[in-house]
Amino acid sequence: MELLHKLKELLNPDTIIPIAGYPGLTLIVFLETGALVFFLPGDSLLFMAGMYAGRGDLNILMLQALLVPAAIVGDAISYTIGSRMGPALFSKPESRFFKPQHMKAAHDFYERHGGKAIILARFMPVVRTFVPVVAGIGKMPYKRFASFNVIGGAAWVLSMTIGGYFLGQFEVVKKHIELIVIGIVVLSVLPAVFAWAKQKFGGQKAVA
Repeated sequence: MELLHKLKELLNPDTIIPIAGYPGLTLIVFLETGALVFFLPGDSLLFMAGMYAGRGDLNILMLQALLVPAAIVGDAISYTIGSRMGPALFSKPESRFFKPQHMKAAHDFYERHGGKAIILARFMPVVRTFVPVVAGIGKMPYKRFASFNVIGGAAWVLSMTIGGYFLGQFEVVKKHIELIVIGIVVLSVLPAVFAWAKQKFGGQKAVA
């Protein structure tokens, strides 16, 4: 329990940002999208980085210059992993850092949404880590993938950091930042929950 508590503290954006700064933020965004590390903070980290920029501790333009390319390069590497390793990834044994069910969820999401899944997945924890891999496995033409990747990576980083930059100026946001972060996480996973419910209950209704 103590180890989990320490890990939670280490992954807290308020702990990461002051200590790690620009290099740490860039590395985390890259790892979450390009190294199959699904448990790192994404949306909340970007939002709070924007808040730090809003109060002058970071530069908002520097954040975009570093994090947008990190997000794009990360997805490009994940695509390469998928295209090189192929379907074998689906049979990779479960470990602490790899869950086959996450790959399956990303595959289902990609099957439902096609190319636009590359953009939509950016705003969904865990799924965003594996969808580019699935696109590589499915041999999506790289030029097509790259266009979705650039749009999705830029939209994700810009929306989260700029949202934090402006909303963080309000006192109510500053006082309730933990609730705001929880809200961001909840909103991020809602699309996946709705898609799962639609597939599960919609399928049952069709059978009936």
